[in-house]
Amino acid sequence: MRLGVDVGRARIGVARTDPDGMIATPVETVPRAADGTADVDAILAHAAEASAFEIIVGLPLSLSGGDTPSTTDARDFAAVLAGRSDVPVRLVDERLSTVSAQGALRASGRKGRRQRSVIDQVAAVIIVQHALDLERSSGRPPGHLVGAPGPDDGAGALPVPDEGR
Repeated sequence: MRLGVDVGRARIGVARTDPDGMIATPVETVPRAADGTADVDAILAHAAEASAFEIIVGLPLSLSGGDTPSTTDARDFAAVLAGRSDVPVRLVDERLSTVSAQGALRASGRKGRRQRSVIDQVAAVIIVQHALDLERSSGRPPGHLVGAPGPDDGAGALPVPDEGR
């Protein structure tokens, strides 16, 4: 199984795939922790419970492919996950996942502020489902492996920012 993670400033949506990696389902919305550990602990607990072999973290890029204010936050969060887990962590482009999640919920008749935690979970589903689709279509791992020295040969690979390495 794979775990999908939609990192937000207030909440983190979590989803997981079925054992065959065919479809993703929502799991939980985890509140962002002020101390930076309780949220990571919760996600790692989900990964352990599901026997996940990979964690997919959405990378919120702008429509043009550049960084957004949330991009650094997602990269930092993925790096913490990777540093605390034996499970590989990948960053996958998640442009418009939250917008898509909002649209899907609106189309199903669900709307309003009370749906924010559900939106985060649906965004995580979209992220991990996108990663599965990329892998199926290309035959290569999706996105970028966190902690790797440079882009791997995964489909939709993303460059590693030069942060004084």
